[in-house]
Amino acid sequence: MRVPLSWLREYVDVPADTAPEDVLAALVRVGFEEEDVHGFELSGPIVVGEVLDFVEEPQSNGKTIRWCQVRVAPDGETAADGGPAVHGIVCGARNFFVGDKVAVTLPGAVLPGPFPIAARKTYGHVSDGMIASARELGLGDEHDGILRLATLGIDAPVGTDAIELLGLNDVAVEINVTPDRGYALSVRGVAREYSHATGAVFHDPGLRPPHEVEPGHGFVLAVDDAAPIRGRVGASEFVVRAVRGVDASAPTPAWMIARLTLAGIRSLGVLIDITNYVMLELGNPIHGYDLDKLAGGITVRRAAPGERLETLDGKVRTLDPEDLLITDASGPIGLAGVMGGGTTEMGPDTENVLIEAAIFDTISIARTARRHKLPSEASRRFERGVDPGIPFVAAQRVADLMVELAGGTIDDLGAALFARWEAPQLTLPVGFVQGLIGVNYPTSEVIGALRLIGCDVDDRGDELVVSPPSWRPDLTDKWTLAEEVARIEGYDRIPSILPTPPSGRGLTAAQQGRRRVGNALAAAGYVETPSFPFTTEDQNDLHGSASGAHLPSVKLANPLDGQAPFLRRSLVPGLLRVAHRNVARGLTDVAVFETGTVFLPEPGIAYGTSFVPPLAVRPDASTLTALDASIPPQRRHVAVLLTGWISPKQPGAAAAAAGLSDALDAVRTIASAAGVTVEVVQGERAALHPGRTGVLSVGSTEVGYVGELLPAVAEAADLPGRVIVAELDLDLLLSLAGEKVVAASLSAYPAATQDLSLVVPADVPAAEVRAAVVEGAGELLESVRLVDDYRGAGVPDGSKSLTFALRFRAADRTLTAAEATDAKLAGVAAAAERFGATLRE
Repeated sequence: MRVPLSWLREYVDVPADTAPEDVLAALVRVGFEEEDVHGFELSGPIVVGEVLDFVEEPQSNGKTIRWCQVRVAPDGETAADGGPAVHGIVCGARNFFVGDKVAVTLPGAVLPGPFPIAARKTYGHVSDGMIASARELGLGDEHDGILRLATLGIDAPVGTDAIELLGLNDVAVEINVTPDRGYALSVRGVAREYSHATGAVFHDPGLRPPHEVEPGHGFVLAVDDAAPIRGRVGASEFVVRAVRGVDASAPTPAWMIARLTLAGIRSLGVLIDITNYVMLELGNPIHGYDLDKLAGGITVRRAAPGERLETLDGKVRTLDPEDLLITDASGPIGLAGVMGGGTTEMGPDTENVLIEAAIFDTISIARTARRHKLPSEASRRFERGVDPGIPFVAAQRVADLMVELAGGTIDDLGAALFARWEAPQLTLPVGFVQGLIGVNYPTSEVIGALRLIGCDVDDRGDELVVSPPSWRPDLTDKWTLAEEVARIEGYDRIPSILPTPPSGRGLTAAQQGRRRVGNALAAAGYVETPSFPFTTEDQNDLHGSASGAHLPSVKLANPLDGQAPFLRRSLVPGLLRVAHRNVARGLTDVAVFETGTVFLPEPGIAYGTSFVPPLAVRPDASTLTALDASIPPQRRHVAVLLTGWISPKQPGAAAAAAGLSDALDAVRTIASAAGVTVEVVQGERAALHPGRTGVLSVGSTEVGYVGELLPAVAEAADLPGRVIVAELDLDLLLSLAGEKVVAASLSAYPAATQDLSLVVPADVPAAEVRAAVVEGAGELLESVRLVDDYRGAGVPDGSKSLTFALRFRAADRTLTAAEATDAKLAGVAAAAERFGATLRE
C-alpha cells in the first residue's frame, strides 16, 4: 500500500518536518513491513510558462519541429534559472497553441530517469529548456503531446513553481499489508495505525452523521443468492445512489492525479479517478455505472452455467456457477467485487452516474479472482474484508466529489440493502495475554490497548468481554486479541530468550534409521535425487507390482502435470526420469538413490473425499478420523539406480560397467545401515530381466527386489545400455531391525579360511545352497561368500559348480584346521541332504 504523505496528513497530525523514513519507522513499530519511499524524482526549476509564438520548421528527416518563444517569468523579471523572461525552446509536439500555459523545465532541472535539462543546440537553434509532457513529469503514461495546464483546470501566473502547483513535491511511503489486515489498504486505515504508533490525533473520514449519507430511494435493487458459498450470502450490503448532469470531460485536479500516481494508479478521467480515489481513501472499492446504459434495476446473483460476460479489460469470460454477478434486465454487467462489465462502463459521453458501494463475501471474491486470473485493486480489498460500516459513507463521498469536480447534482434516486452488523463478543481471561506473550501487562494496559484499536471492553473482574470494531474482522478469539496487545504495546517489550529443550527428545528410532541409510548410500558414492511423487497409471502398473497387473492408484483432482496425475506406487519411475535427464546432458555414468513415500491404496477401498472442512474452525474428532480414512497407506521406500560405468577406464585397468553385483552391494549397504541381514533369491518381475532378478528378504519376510531392467523398458525410458535398479520397503526394514541396532563385537582370535566347491543341479538357486551350508556349518562359520558359478567341462550336464569362500572363527579360542574342516563338512552334509550336492573333485 502506497500512501502519499500529503493525503495522510489530512487524517492524522503528522508534523510538517517529519521525514518519510520516520513515518515508515512508526508504522513498523505497529507491525507493518517497510517497503520503499516513492516520489516523482525530479527537481526544479520547473515553472509555468506561456507560449507567446512559434514557427513550424520542416526538417530533412521528415519531422516538423516548432521553434517556440515561451515566457517563463513576468515581463521585466529574471527567470528561475537566472536567464531572460522569454526563452527560445525547440518542441516536437504539435498539440498546443499560442497563449497556452504549459510546464517548462528550465536548464538545471532534472526529470525522472534521471534526465537533466540543459541549454543545447538542436535543429539549428539553441533550445533553452523543454516544454514537458505529463509522462516526462511522471504524472502518467500519456506521451501524445505536451501537458497543457488548461486541461487540468489550471490558470496560474507565469513563473509559478510548477512542482508545487502540480503536487510533484509530494512523496509516498509504501508498506506491505498482510492478508489479515485489509483495513490498512486505505489511507484511513494507515492514518489510524500511525496514530496508534505515535499518539498523533486521528481524524476519521468514515464518521459522518446518518442523515448525511442516506442514499435516496426508488431504484430497484435485489440480492438473489440461491447458492451461497458455505452459507454466506454473496452480498451482505449494497448501496446505490445517482448523480446527474456530470461533465465527464472535466479535468481531474492536479493534486488528485499526483496522489493517484504516487499510490500506483494512473488517471483515467475524472469520474473513474474519483471512484479510485475514494477506494484508496476509505478502503471500500467503488463502481460507477453509466445510468443511461442500465436496463432496469440491479440484481446480485450467481452465474448460470455457460453464461458469458465481457469485462472492462475487453475480454469475454465464460462464467462459473460460483461467480457472483451484478446484473440488470439485459443480463450480467459485472463480476461482483472483481471487475465491471463493458456494456455499462462510464465513458466520455456519460452524463448520469449510478454509484455502487457494497460488501461482498470474501471467499466468493477470492475464488472468482483466482478462477479468472483477474486480480484487481477491488478484489484485493474485498477478499481481505471491507469495513461494513463504510459503504454509505463511501457512496456519499463519491457523490460529493462528482458534484465538486464534475459539476453533477445529487439525485434522490437510490437504494440500499444491508444486513445489520453486530459486533462479536470475545472472552479474554485476565492474565491470558501475559501468559501467552511472556510480558507482564497490567489489566489496565490490556484494556487501554484494545480500546485504542477501537474495541469495546467490558471488565468483568476475572475476564474481559471484548467487541472488536467493524473494520477488524481478523479479531476472532483471545489469541488474536493478545497479538493486538503485543503489537500496540511494542514488540520490543517481548524478551528474547531461547527456549530450553526438554531432555530425552531427539530423532525417533525410525528417523535415525532413515538417516543412517541415506548417509551410508551417499558415502558409498550414490547421489540422492528427490523427485515429485507423480507418475502415470502405466508406470505404476509396470513398477508397482511384481506381475505388471493393474493395481489401484490414487489420481489427483488437480495435478501439477496433467500427463502424470497419479501418485506413485514405486520410486523407480522417478529415478528413471532423473537418469534420462542426466544422460541427455552427457552425464552417462549414473548412480542415484531416493528415499521417499509411495502410495499403496488397497483394492476395493475408495479413497479421497470431496468434503473440505472450513479453514477457520478446527475439525472435530470424527471429521479428522474420516479424513485420515480417506488417505491411502503410505510407505517409505528406498531405491537405487545404476547405469553406465561404475568405474572409468584408467591406466592399468579397463572400464567396468555397472552390473547386478553393484546393485547387490548397495542393497547390503542399506541392510547394514538398517541393522538387518538381507538374503537374495532368484525371482521375477514384469519390468526386470528374467534370470537377472532377485527377491530380497529378511528371514521369511520379503522386503524388496533387485534386478536389471528389460531392454524394452530401458529403451522406453530413453536410457541406452544396461540399467540396474533395487527398491526396498525402508519402513519394513527398520521395523524388522527393532529399535536398537547392536554392532557386532570384534574377535581377537584369528580366522580359519577354506574354500568349498559343490556340484548341484543347475536349477537350484545358489542362495538356497548357501543357506544350507550356513545352517549345517553352525556357529563357527563367520561368513560365506559365493565366488564362482561354473558350468562346463568337468561338470555333468544339467549341473553347475558353486564355489564358496568360507571363514571360520571362534569367540573364545583359536580354531584348529580340523575344527574348521568338520564345520565345513557339516555344511556339505546339509547341502547334500537337501539338494544332493557333492564335493567337486
